[in-house]
Amino acid sequence: MIEIKVPSPGESITQVQIAKWLSNTGDAVEKDQEIVEIDSDKASFPLTAPVDGILKIMIREGEIVQVGAVIAVIEPSAVSGHAENKANRGAVTTIQTDILQQPDKLKKSYISPLAEKVLDEKKLSKEEVVSYFNGKRVTKKDLEKFISAKKEPAIKSDLVIKTGSREVERKKLSTLRLKLAERLVAVKNETAMLTTFNEINMRAVLDIKTKYNERFREKFGTGLGLMSFFTKAVAVAIKSYPGINSMIDGTELIIPHYVDIGIAVSAPKGLVVPVLKNVEAMSFSEIEIRIKEFAAKARENRISVDEMQGGTFTITNGGVFGSLMSTPILNPPQSAILGMHKIMDRPVAINGKVEIHPMMYVALSYDHRVIDGSESVSFLVKIKDFLEDPIRILTDGEEPVSLLLDL
Repeated sequence: MIEIKVPSPGESITQVQIAKWLSNTGDAVEKDQEIVEIDSDKASFPLTAPVDGILKIMIREGEIVQVGAVIAVIEPSAVSGHAENKANRGAVTTIQTDILQQPDKLKKSYISPLAEKVLDEKKLSKEEVVSYFNGKRVTKKDLEKFISAKKEPAIKSDLVIKTGSREVERKKLSTLRLKLAERLVAVKNETAMLTTFNEINMRAVLDIKTKYNERFREKFGTGLGLMSFFTKAVAVAIKSYPGINSMIDGTELIIPHYVDIGIAVSAPKGLVVPVLKNVEAMSFSEIEIRIKEFAAKARENRISVDEMQGGTFTITNGGVFGSLMSTPILNPPQSAILGMHKIMDRPVAINGKVEIHPMMYVALSYDHRVIDGSESVSFLVKIKDFLEDPIRILTDGEEPVSLLLDL
């Protein structure tokens, strides 16, 4: 038997949660096949089978276990078993045809135990269910949708009475979600958080995207995104306001001479914040490529603990979900976070005339113990200036003509 043990996901993490088994006890698994998803305080990650064999699960989904614990074993397959499996793979078409013709023989393979229980309670035809889902494995949720689709509203006189489900689902919070909740409450209790707002005319940035997006994609393999403009602007603005990049450590104030920016990314199991290191030294294209990589990894739950360590400042973009304005919450021990929002066409006064421009509200939440109000407002105004005239990012905020004339 080959034991499957929980590896250490990172320093100081001693417990993890079994999030989801991707295979069942008795299933044949192949080497390097993902068999289970694990949740830790900081990230989710999969474990793979080290050998071909038959899986036996030792720990149920939702259970908390220690790092190093044995959660499953694999009985290595015999050589003859491999040969038989290969032969079976060659007969996939025949087997699938048999399934459609004889659903009774394989109903347990295609109807989960919970779904089968509901099916028996509702006295539904197993053949009809298997045929309806065309050989797909049927879960309890699938069956509920099937039952709902078959229901016809009761009609009394001219009144149509609609009925809805009254079921309640109860499940354990993931370790990641519990840790996130703990940190968010701590922010409210342990910091003096305030938020200042401003708005940015995004016309200049959008014009650059329209004009250079295809050339940028041809050269670097990715399009221009808004996040890279904001990331670069923050890195340059921090040179003028280093206190924004600071954090409290006991009775001391730490001010890093580098800028590590966390980019808040929505993942299937919650918000994760991978960190771009030394942004002040990165080119625009490097920032864009790294952000794209982080987004792809987040969608697949592949962000590592190391990639989320550190960070001196955070940017979050609620605009991708349609948020017009919000108050972002600090990511401790950092002292500030910038919130981007949805771009909307609004009437604004330009040179004494009302014009329609693409506007975005931005918010800077900050720890008032470290950052004064004037510093936070000035920093956000500088971000606004950079985004409304992006060429100034290259000149550290100075007027290009002034530099040209040595003024």
